[in-house]
Amino acid sequence: MSNAKFDLAKTTQEIKRAGKGIPPLDEWNPDFCGDIDMRIARNGEWFYMGTPITRPAMVKLFSTVLWEEKGQYYLKTPVEKIGIQVEDAPFVITSVERQQGKFGEELCFKTMTDDTVVLGKGHKLWVEYSEETEEPSPYLDVRFGMKGLIHRNVFYELVNMAEERQSSSGQTLVIKSQGLEFTLGLLN
Repeated sequence: MSNAKFDLAKTTQEIKRAGKGIPPLDEWNPDFCGDIDMRIARNGEWFYMGTPITRPAMVKLFSTVLWEEKGQYYLKTPVEKIGIQVEDAPFVITSVERQQGKFGEELCFKTMTDDTVVLGKGHKLWVEYSEETEEPSPYLDVRFGMKGLIHRNVFYELVNMAEERQSSSGQTLVIKSQGLEFTLGLLN
C-alpha cells in the first residue's frame, strides 16, 4: 500500500461540502491520489493507520463517499479519489423490518452507517458459502454496486421469516419482498 499524501481534515471538509446524503459519486471523475492506510474490517469497523475510528459520525461521513471500481475501493470526492482496503463488504446490515410498500410487503434493511435498503428488484439478496467451512455469508446490494454483509443475527431473523419451497435443487428457504422471492439456502 502506498502512503498517499492524505490530509484527513481536508478530505472531511470536501465530503461535508458535497452536502448531506449520498452525493452523485457516479458523476465525479477526480484523479486517483494513491492509497492510504484506511481499512474496513469484516465486522464493519473502520480503521485509520491501524487505529479504530470510534466516532460514528465520522464513519458515516466517510461511508457516503465510498466507491468501488473493478474490485478496488475508494473514498471519492469531487477533487480526489483515494484507495482504501475492504476485508469483505464495505457495509454491514444490522437490522431488518417488515413494512408495507407500494409493491406490497417488503423487507427494509438498515446498515451500520444508517443506510436504508429495501430488498427488491434494485437491491438483491444472495448467499455465498465458504469453501473451507461451508458457512453462509449473506449479502445485499446496498448502492453503486457495493454489497453489505448481513449480520448473523439479521440472517437468523430472515430464516425465521422464510417459507419453505420445493425447487429443482430440493427444499429451499425463501423470503419475499416487493413481490419477489429470494433464496436463503437449501434445507438439509
